[in-house]
Amino acid sequence: MEMTVKRSRRLITLTIFSTTLFAVTAHAQLYKWVGPDGKINYSDRPPPATQKVLEKTSLPETAAGTNLPFDLAAAVSKNPVTLYAADSCAPCNDGRNLLKANGIPFSEKSVSTNEDIEKLKQVSGDSQVPFLLVGSGKLFGFNSEEWKTALKNANYPATNRLPASYQYPPVAPAAPVVAKVQAKEKNDVKPPAPPPVKKPTNENGFRF
Repeated sequence: MEMTVKRSRRLITLTIFSTTLFAVTAHAQLYKWVGPDGKINYSDRPPPATQKVLEKTSLPETAAGTNLPFDLAAAVSKNPVTLYAADSCAPCNDGRNLLKANGIPFSEKSVSTNEDIEKLKQVSGDSQVPFLLVGSGKLFGFNSEEWKTALKNANYPATNRLPASYQYPPVAPAAPVVAKVQAKEKNDVKPPAPPPVKKPTNENGFRF
């Protein structure tokens, strides 16, 4: 009898684990489809057989892990937002505040060193900050209307729909730390010393 109870508990535990694993896997896909009323629907499950899937998107791991609303998760997956900003930059602060006020998930790259500036130039073709990437779209400087229009065109919701538990990723340098270390090591390398001059074996300079 005791063996039967233990086996039953083990079976229940395995069933719960399998169900949880399936739910996590299901949340990694986003389906877009048109309902009978003509409205666009987003769901983590396939639509009814009578409805045609317009789009199927794999959600980024961070979006799936934080349970973003599906339309917001779709926008993040297709058109991620990256802000390049510098310290003591008022327009950068204004841009950052706009993104957060509108509930836009974004990653921020700090521009503070020569290596960061060079990386910014590679990405944008300029050294101006703030610089905003919305998918492949590039916005130089801060203009609230231009930023809002770019976000709208990238299908970000018009209102803040971020969960209260969402945490923005920490700010990272524009240039990878590895690249900075390599650049420093390159600058620290001293040129090789010239070979020693052989002294002549006699006062006439001849060597026998």
